[in-house]
Amino acid sequence: MAPSSVDPVAARRSNQELSGMSFLAHLEELRARIIRSLIAVVVGFGACWWYAERIFGLMQRPIIEALQRNGLDSKLVYTNPTEPFNIYLKVGLVTGLFVASPFVLYQVWLFISPGLYRHERRWVLPFMFSTVALFIGGGLFGYFAVYPAALEFLIGYGKQFTPMITVGEYTNLFLVIIVGLGLIFEMPVLVFFLALMGLVSARWMIRNFRYAVLVIFMIAAFITPTTDIMNMMIFAAPMVVLYLISIGIAWFVHPARRRAKAKATA
Repeated sequence: MAPSSVDPVAARRSNQELSGMSFLAHLEELRARIIRSLIAVVVGFGACWWYAERIFGLMQRPIIEALQRNGLDSKLVYTNPTEPFNIYLKVGLVTGLFVASPFVLYQVWLFISPGLYRHERRWVLPFMFSTVALFIGGGLFGYFAVYPAALEFLIGYGKQFTPMITVGEYTNLFLVIIVGLGLIFEMPVLVFFLALMGLVSARWMIRNFRYAVLVIFMIAAFITPTTDIMNMMIFAAPMVVLYLISIGIAWFVHPARRRAKAKATA
């Protein structure tokens, strides 16, 4: 007989609910998932380390193009001999985390899936696809739309001065905006978990919509590197759309609706 490819930890939990597990069993489950996720991140970092220079070339393209459009020197500088090495380490780690994210997300799913109804465990592929797609979508939106517009505004506003942009400062700004937008686009996934646990509901989200819009614009004002309203609107508009999508998700996975559907399919 061919060896089973079923995850051994998942197999031990497949016939019981998380709510029925002891505290020590929870810790054992969590420990196994964290260790496997860390190993995947280390492997991803090792693979991306060799391409860190090429990856950084893509990262610095927006600033180089913005400087060239304004007739300025497009060469980034560094002030510490260790800075380029540290930058490549950071780039390798962040991209390695992204490369390993499907496996890490699968570990998250295996941890929560025993607490779901049997028919809900088929959500694994939509869950993983939507999570990765939302993060990539947020990053691409920042890379192609938000970041170039912000750099064009900043560089053009100060082009009467001679810029001396260091690779370290630029990398930090890039990661804050691109990774930040990627995480913001995960709002529907966050609402999925909160609604799954009964902490939020679609009715509550609709009732507090105006406060949510206020918080969204505060977050957009904090993240955007410029002070103009247009860039803040570019940040805030997709977040409002994602909030509206999250209302539908909260309605779909609310515990009361899930219990009713489970009884209907039993």
